[in-house]
Amino acid sequence: MDVKAAPNGVATIEDRILRITGYYGYYPGYSSQKSTSRSSVTRCKPGANCPSSHSGISRQLSPLSVTEDSSAPILELQNQGSSGVCGHRVERQNRSDDGTQTHSENSSQENRIKARCLSCTSMVLKGIWGLLIILSVSSSWVGTTQIVKITYKNFYCPFFMTWFSTNWNIMFFPVYYSGHLATAQEKQSPMKKFRECSRIFGEDGLTLKLFLKRTAPFSILWTLTNYLYLLALKKLTATDVSALFCCNKAFVFLLSWIVLKDRFMGVRIVAAIMAITGIVMMAYADNFHADSIIGVAFAVGSASTSALYKVLFKMFLGSANFGEAAHFVSTLGFFNLIFISFTPVILYFTKVEHWSSFAALPWGCLCGMAGLWLAFNILVNVGVVLTYPILISIGTVLSVPGNAAVDLLKQEVIFNVVRLAATIIICIGFLLMLLPEEWDEITLRFINSLKEKKSEEHVDDVTDPSIHLRGRGRANGTVSIPLA
Repeated sequence: MDVKAAPNGVATIEDRILRITGYYGYYPGYSSQKSTSRSSVTRCKPGANCPSSHSGISRQLSPLSVTEDSSAPILELQNQGSSGVCGHRVERQNRSDDGTQTHSENSSQENRIKARCLSCTSMVLKGIWGLLIILSVSSSWVGTTQIVKITYKNFYCPFFMTWFSTNWNIMFFPVYYSGHLATAQEKQSPMKKFRECSRIFGEDGLTLKLFLKRTAPFSILWTLTNYLYLLALKKLTATDVSALFCCNKAFVFLLSWIVLKDRFMGVRIVAAIMAITGIVMMAYADNFHADSIIGVAFAVGSASTSALYKVLFKMFLGSANFGEAAHFVSTLGFFNLIFISFTPVILYFTKVEHWSSFAALPWGCLCGMAGLWLAFNILVNVGVVLTYPILISIGTVLSVPGNAAVDLLKQEVIFNVVRLAATIIICIGFLLMLLPEEWDEITLRFINSLKEKKSEEHVDDVTDPSIHLRGRGRANGTVSIPLA
């Protein structure tokens, strides 16, 4: 084969190399023809970002079929080699991105499911604890009231019983510390825990001055509340006394509104009026008998001192956690033991509350009453930690039907229409007191949500037939279109 010479008479170097090496796709003028198409050829360097195989290289094909067929494998191999590496990298990167995104979505979905399960579990546990607390609070209060009535058959010393049961409050903090040792991960020494809980009295803790200044008024109110409650049980049935004692919620609201300047709520004013109405009806139930009026006065006095205790506690000490409440109640027990012990002694020697000997005292009933009273106080404070506070109040009001059931079994009470109506009115007023401050806004939002749901359901019912007909027309139109 003749080699076409360059203009200077010398063949190009590429033509010579192709001729010497015997390249089978060589033909004269190959290099000159290739130079015209070299500008259209794009080579992919290793490691560079390459386009697809169809756009990665463009070349001018020779009109000779031999050259096209023979040179195509080399070009395809170069293209495949370069674009294959880049294609694999892009494909791996896309797969890794898709895998990471899918993994993150799955993990976020799992976290949401776990959060929902935990919230549902906590709500279920709170509900179970709430049910147990309600039954325990009502049972302990009913048991305390009924044991007092049993004790009065053989032993009537109400102040001594009050003093004896208040002394048991000393065990409140040891019970709390035992629970701390059983449940807490980081255990603290008794003195360290005692100093930590004594912050309810101030930053300096419990001092002698604060012990006398803060403990004395609350101890007197505590003693008066329990003493008046026991006096009322001598004059009235357990059902009437427990119903009248529920009026303390209304008195707490009135005192908080007057003293603490709390928010005015019309529904609670209505509840307070209902409580007062129930008190008057309870006195009228026995035709304003002397003992009945005195018993109602004692029960209302007990509810009033209890309300005053709660309002003053909120004013001077604020809110307290379980440990601080246990510390404070135990401090009341110590104050009662130290400073009020002289009162039963005076009553004993003045023959006001006298008994023959200590062996003749009904220690079983006294210890049972004091233990149940302590259990009631512990459950009220524990229930705030374990469940919703409103359930504690519901447990207290449930003591009214509990005492009524026991009184009916013992045949100690005959429910006439007036007494039954008075009890129901007081209980309804108590329940109205449990409504939250934003109850009106919550009720309006609930009603609006119900209206929106009904309107949405009505719109769906109206639009469903038209959607069905429209879909049918579209389907028929699609079938009727002729295919070209």
